[in-house]
Amino acid sequence: MPLMKKPAIEEFFRRLQKALPEPETELQYHNPYTLLVAVVLSAQATDKGVNKATEKLFKIVDTPQKMVKLGLGKLTDHIKTIGLYRNKAKNVIALSEQLIAQHGGEVPRSREALEALPGVGRKTANVVLNVAFGEPTIAVDTHIFRVSNRTGLAPGKNVLEVEQKLEKRVPEAFRLHAHHWLILHGRYVCKARKPDCPACPVSDLCLFKGKTVAA
Repeated sequence: MPLMKKPAIEEFFRRLQKALPEPETELQYHNPYTLLVAVVLSAQATDKGVNKATEKLFKIVDTPQKMVKLGLGKLTDHIKTIGLYRNKAKNVIALSEQLIAQHGGEVPRSREALEALPGVGRKTANVVLNVAFGEPTIAVDTHIFRVSNRTGLAPGKNVLEVEQKLEKRVPEAFRLHAHHWLILHGRYVCKARKPDCPACPVSDLCLFKGKTVAA
């Protein structure tokens, strides 16, 4: 797979920034704790589906203490429209208990502490660090993995490889929002089955050989 050159990468992100200067997560949340819960629930689920399930939940629960008080049964009822909901509910209760026991009920700001929580992997930790605490982390999901490989931006065999390449190749000026620009670009333009190349603002910089053409 050919690699996108440095000047093209600068232009790639400059155009994404121009189109959306202040990108935000599409997950709805009220504070770092509800963000953490929403991201845990979003694994193998859509943001829309998670938002629908958490709309009522987050009106009554916005701290680990309230979540533990709510209990597993009621939490399960709230999120049963989401895939893998039983396992996710157990993880959310367990991580809430761990936050109370080990972190005074606060969401920790370190990757290691986040990854030690039940149901929290590297991707979830990166999202929380980026969105809640403004760290320039890049959480590689299926959209970012696809865009990075397809365009030649940061090709890699697995998500960790892509993440490490992005950390090296994304210019510092764009690092904070790179995560959201790439996710939204993959979700709405550089789609899995049929990328919308004619509508893509960076198609001339992209090295993908199978570009679609306007009908």
